[in-house]
Amino acid sequence: MHTPLLPLLLAFGTLGTAAAQPATAAVVAPAATGPTHLRGTVLDGAGRPLPGVNVFLKTTFDGATTDSLGRFAFTTTASGTLPLVCTLIGYEMQEMPLALSGGNLDLPARRLRESRASLGTVSIVAGAFEASDEKRAAALKPLDILTTAGAMADIASALNTLPGTTRVGEEGKLFVRGGAASETRYYLDGLPVQSFYGGATAGVPARGRFSPTLFKGTMFSTGGYSAEYGQALSAVVGLNSLDLDPETQTGISLLSVGGSLARTKRWDRTSASISADYTNLAPYFGLTAPAQRWELAPRHLGGSLRLAHRTSPAGMLKLYATYGSQTVASRQPDPEAAYAASGRLTGLQNENYYLNTTYRTALVRGWSLNAGLALGRERNAVQPEPQQLTERERTATARLVLTNDSAATWFNLKVGAEATAQRYDLSYRATADAPVYTPGFAERRTAVFAESDISLSAHLTARAGLRGEYSALLNQANLAPRLALAWQLGGGQQVSAAGGVFYQNPTNDLLRVQPALGFERATHYILSYQYQTSARTLRAELYRKDYRALVRFDRYNTLNPAAYANTGDGYAQGADVFFRDRYQTFKKVDFWVSYGLLDTRRQYRADLAAAAPTFAAAHNVSVVGKYWFAKLHLQASGTYAYGSPRAYYNPNQPGYNQARTASYQSLDLSLSYLTHLAGHYTIVHLAMSNVLGRDNTYGQRYAALPDAAGHYASVPVRSLVPQMAVAALLISINKKTPGDTSVAPD
Repeated sequence: MHTPLLPLLLAFGTLGTAAAQPATAAVVAPAATGPTHLRGTVLDGAGRPLPGVNVFLKTTFDGATTDSLGRFAFTTTASGTLPLVCTLIGYEMQEMPLALSGGNLDLPARRLRESRASLGTVSIVAGAFEASDEKRAAALKPLDILTTAGAMADIASALNTLPGTTRVGEEGKLFVRGGAASETRYYLDGLPVQSFYGGATAGVPARGRFSPTLFKGTMFSTGGYSAEYGQALSAVVGLNSLDLDPETQTGISLLSVGGSLARTKRWDRTSASISADYTNLAPYFGLTAPAQRWELAPRHLGGSLRLAHRTSPAGMLKLYATYGSQTVASRQPDPEAAYAASGRLTGLQNENYYLNTTYRTALVRGWSLNAGLALGRERNAVQPEPQQLTERERTATARLVLTNDSAATWFNLKVGAEATAQRYDLSYRATADAPVYTPGFAERRTAVFAESDISLSAHLTARAGLRGEYSALLNQANLAPRLALAWQLGGGQQVSAAGGVFYQNPTNDLLRVQPALGFERATHYILSYQYQTSARTLRAELYRKDYRALVRFDRYNTLNPAAYANTGDGYAQGADVFFRDRYQTFKKVDFWVSYGLLDTRRQYRADLAAAAPTFAAAHNVSVVGKYWFAKLHLQASGTYAYGSPRAYYNPNQPGYNQARTASYQSLDLSLSYLTHLAGHYTIVHLAMSNVLGRDNTYGQRYAALPDAAGHYASVPVRSLVPQMAVAALLISINKKTPGDTSVAPD
C-alpha cells in the first residue's frame, strides 16, 4: 500500500544582529518631517562601483541592494539616529550613524575594504576537486566532462578519471577510496538526489540521469567534506545548475543511437528551456554485435523542463523537472544448469520523475537565504528469470540555509536544516507460483548543521562544522563534527588537512528486511599538498578512513531479520596524485594524469571474513590528453585507464576473496570538429570506447550449489557493452553569438 508523502515544514526563529563596527562621524540630514529618502553609492578600495552590496538601516527592515553602478536608493519612515550598514561577501562590514529627519538625503560615497578572510585567496582543497568556470582553482572545467574521451558525456564516467576512484566497468558508477557506490551522495543545487543513475542490470553499466550542459560547476569531494552534506560515508558530488541561460537558441543533437531536441528562450530576467531525448541501441547492436543475445536492446525516452527567474540583483528562483523511462532485456551467461545453454533472461523497466526547485536571496543584517524542495519518484521492475521484483520509492526533501558572510571581518557563519520523507515498497516473487513478498518502510529524517570559515591569519584558514541528524526509522540520532585547515605557503603552494565523522542510513535492500538497524559510520583523515599556477596543477593527498557499525547478515538466510546487525567494520587508506598541464609543456596539448594507491579491507554485508572488497583495486591510473589542430578546427582526445586486479570469492578454493581478476585496461578516443552549418554553430563528434577491443572481465559468477564432484560451475562476468562507437551532429540554432571555431573548446 502506498501513502502520499506528508507535507514538510521547516520553522526558524529570528536571528540576532551582526556585530557592530567602530562608528564614524554622523551625517546630519536637513530638517524636515515625514519619510526620509536615502540615496548613495558604494565603491571598493580602488574607487570602482560595487554591485550587490546590502545597504540597510540597523533594527529596521528598510534597505536596498546596490545596482551595477554601485548605486542604491530607498525610503524609510524611521526617525532619530540609526546605523546605516553596508555589507558584501569578501568585504568588511561598515556602519555609519545616520540622523533621520525626513526629506531627501544624498549620502557621500562609501568605500568598503576587503576583509581579512579574503586576503591571500586561501581556500580549503583537501579532498575536493572543482569542475567550474568560476573558480580559478578548479581542477576541471564543465566542458571537460563533455570532451573527455570515454566519458560519453556522462558525469560519473568523467569523474572516474580523477584520483581516488576505481573503475568498476560492470557497474559504471563512482567507487571512491575503497567505498561502495552507495557511499557516494549526489546533490543538485544543495538538495540530495535520491536516484542519480538510471536503471541498470548485471552486464549493463549505469549512466547518470543528468546532462553535463545543465551545470555551471561540479564539486567532487573524495572525503572530509562540509557539514552541509550528510548521508555519505565516502564521497559527495555537488552539481550547481546554470542560473539564466545566456541567450535564446535551439539545440539539435543527431546521434547514431538516437537524438535530442532542446529549445531555450531568454528574456531580461527570465529564461525557460525544454528538451526531449530518445535513445535506441537496437540498430547499433544489429550492425555491430548481431550475435549478442538482446531480447530488447537498451531504449530510453526522457525530457526536462527548466525555468529560472532573477527576482533581484541577488535573488534567483529556479525550477528543474525531468522524466526518464528506459527498458532493456537480455539473455546473460549463467552457471546454473537450467540456463547454461541459452542464458538467463533478465529484463528491466525503469521510470523516474524528479523535481528540484530552489530560491536564494539577500536578507537584512548581512544574511542571505537559500531554500529548496526536491521531490522524486521511481519505479524499478527487474525480472531475472524466473524471479519478479518491483521497487517503488518516493522521496521529498526540504532544505533551508542561512549564511552571513559579514558576521565579522575574520569569519562567516552558515546554519541550515534539512527534512526528508521517504517511502519504499518492494514486491518480490521467487517464481510465478510463489507467494508475493511485500516488505517496505517509511523514513522521516531531519538534520541541522552549522559551519564557519575562519581566517586565522592572512595565510591560514580553518573551516569548523557540526552536523546532527535524527532518523525516525532507525530511532537514532548522531552528531558529526568536521574540521579542515588550509595554510598558504606562497608561490602557488598550499597545505591542507581535513577530518571528520560521517554517518549514513543502511541502504534500501538492507532496511526492507530489517528496518531496526543503526547508522553506519566512517571517520576521515586527509592531508593534502597543492601547487598551482594558471597552467598547471599538482596535488598529492594521503588519507585514512575507518569504518564502524557496518551492516552484516547471513548470506545463507538473507530474509531472516534477526541475522542483520551493525557489527561490520573496516578501513581504507592510501595516496592520490593528480597533475594537470594546460598547453604549458606542449603548446597544443592539454592533459592530466591521475594515480591512486589503495589499501583496504572490510567485513560487511555477507562477507565471510575481513578481506579486500570486490570493487577495490590497489592501483588506478588515468591519462587524459587533448590536442587542438587549429587549422583543421579539430580537437582530438584520448583516455587511457588502468586498474590493477580486483579480488573476488572463488568457492572452489580455500579462503575468502582470494581470487584475482585480470587488470582493467581501456583506450578511448574521440574527435570533435568545429564548424558552421548554414551559419549555425555545429560540432561533429566521433567517439569510441575501448578501441583496442580488450576483453575486460570482472571475476566469475558461480552456481549456487556444487555439482556431484563438489565443484561450483562458473561463467566470467563481463559488460554486455564492452565497446561503444557513437557519431553525433550537434547544432545550435538562433545563437546571436555563434561559437568561435578557431579556438579549442574550453
